[in-house]
Amino acid sequence: MKKKRRDGKILQVALDMLELDRAIEIGRESLEGGADWLEAGTPLIKSEGMHAVRTLRDSFPDVKIVADMKTMDTGAIELEMAAKSGASVVSILAVADNATIKEAIESAHKYGVALMVDIINTEDPVSRAKELQDLGADYVCVHVGIDQQMQGMDTLSILEKVAGAVSIPLAVAGGMDAASVSDAVNFGADIIIVGGNITRSAQVKESTKKIRDGIDKGVVERLEKRTLDEDIFELFMQVSTPNISDAMHRKGVLRGIKPLFEGIKLVGKAVTVQTFEGDWAKPVEATDVAKAGDVIVVYAGAKDVAPWGELASWSCKQKGIAGFVIDGAVRDVDEIRRLRFPVFAKYIVPNAGEPKGFGELNTEIKCGGETVKPGDWIIGDDNGVVVVPKARAYEMARRAKEVWKTEERIREEIKRGKTLSQVLDLYKWEKK
Repeated sequence: MKKKRRDGKILQVALDMLELDRAIEIGRESLEGGADWLEAGTPLIKSEGMHAVRTLRDSFPDVKIVADMKTMDTGAIELEMAAKSGASVVSILAVADNATIKEAIESAHKYGVALMVDIINTEDPVSRAKELQDLGADYVCVHVGIDQQMQGMDTLSILEKVAGAVSIPLAVAGGMDAASVSDAVNFGADIIIVGGNITRSAQVKESTKKIRDGIDKGVVERLEKRTLDEDIFELFMQVSTPNISDAMHRKGVLRGIKPLFEGIKLVGKAVTVQTFEGDWAKPVEATDVAKAGDVIVVYAGAKDVAPWGELASWSCKQKGIAGFVIDGAVRDVDEIRRLRFPVFAKYIVPNAGEPKGFGELNTEIKCGGETVKPGDWIIGDDNGVVVVPKARAYEMARRAKEVWKTEERIREEIKRGKTLSQVLDLYKWEKK
């Protein structure tokens, strides 16, 4: 018999993936780590239908199975379908009409299951939660979706308001980790729903234990509060340019621009330079404009003359400038390599031009075929360089970290003996 938690809080693991075999494996590991309920996530239900719920029920007969149906219409029939397939709790959307909610509640009573109503995207979460309580819902789920999380929306701020307005048991979902689950319990959550921070971990059991401790003990190691730019920097340092390219749907890659040596990791905000063939004045002057941690990004307009070399690189390194990227040529590469100053370029040539002073600093430029504006984020490594618009930097950094987490989990499954095509079930998901 499962040991009763000290505070009675429930850890629900959301199996938001397409492959049912993977969901079963990850579900088993999470239960070993201290999870209480398993959720057939919406992607899994859309992929496998009610077969996913039936299989979870057969695999884990003593565990409560939640079917995240995200129902917007036909509340009674969809709830009946999930209940008859073995769900203990069925989740539908609060943005559905009250008629749908009422039908779902009636159906839940009929089939002996609980109804959870998710208030994601409701205009007034507090008022809607009160209304759902009056209608007879068993649980209200305070939820900020993954796309909203990527843009910095905070689940806990909504939870705190809703918890003060209703007495109905509350679930909370959306980016929960070991620190935030502790806060969620303090704010009054009864069911803590965790997805990616468990299911995308290479070590599911250990990650679940860490979340479980955050719920039960409320003691976690917290990082010092950082600025938004510091958060963005740390996230980009943890991921690769392929991760970022995947997150941006293969956009943002500076074509043809490569590192001068291996082992470079470059993250910083762009100081842009537009210069002309053979004119090295503006690229060098950018060293005076750039601050420590910035990246100088240049469009040079020529491949036969280098507006950058060893001495300019020394100047940048002394000032703490993070690196240099050029759609054009550089020289003195042997010295730059010894210096290990991060430089990315299209061409290498021996000759330089003259400092004529044509061009502009901190203007919109084209570099490697991509638009780069002052303040955009530049990330470089052995694979190349990507640019992320500053307005979307936090979102793309978060999305790239999710790509990284997914790859960590897939890598672990490959190490256990599966091929990549088997892990991803490629034959099933080839476009028909």
